[in-house]
Amino acid sequence: MTDLSQFPIAKRWPAADPAKIQLYSFATPNGVKASIALEELALPYEAHKVTLADEDVKSAAFTSLNPNGKIPALIDPKGPDGRPVEVFESGAILIYLGEKTGKLLPAAPAERARVLSWLMFQMGGVGPMFGQLGFFYKFKGAEIEDPRPRERYINETKRLLGVMDGVLEDQDWIAGDYSIADIAIAPWLRGLDFYGAKDVVEWDSFKNVTAYLDRFLERPAVQQGLNIPPRD
Repeated sequence: MTDLSQFPIAKRWPAADPAKIQLYSFATPNGVKASIALEELALPYEAHKVTLADEDVKSAAFTSLNPNGKIPALIDPKGPDGRPVEVFESGAILIYLGEKTGKLLPAAPAERARVLSWLMFQMGGVGPMFGQLGFFYKFKGAEIEDPRPRERYINETKRLLGVMDGVLEDQDWIAGDYSIADIAIAPWLRGLDFYGAKDVVEWDSFKNVTAYLDRFLERPAVQQGLNIPPRD
């Protein structure tokens, strides 16, 4: 029987079945990357809700798994050498799961490089820029009178949407076939609605991106993964 007792996080969030992948997450654009990938790959897993409150993500239990105190993170009790593997950072989780299963991440070097390039586009561009847009447009940053921060992130979000819109002119998915790159990018596109920022970034003008998000949201595994773990 699999034993996770060496992991402090398993004491705070106990596993019902320690033989399954243990996901510690919250339903944010980064968090649902992991749950959607697990659903797409049909891997057995348990999801534990770790809220964004300091008492959860900054707790000793959670930071024992991710010292950076950010969701998502996971433990795979059946790692490549038969021992448990800890993974944090949403992009690293997607790569790990793709390599574990041989799915959603091509083995051929050229195709693999294309998928990873777009994954890093999300990690280094879309995520940080869209996140800052949310802060300065909807959250505490919206109280700042100086308009320049908001303008900066509105314009950068529009630029990134334009990059994606051009690439999606003649293909359904961002890197060719459906991949972990789409699982990384599309939840952040959906996040623009949560920020109430679709109008300000002229969302409807990016016809290829809007159709792309619709295709993504139609996938059954996506519909399931978007609500895991439940917020309530």
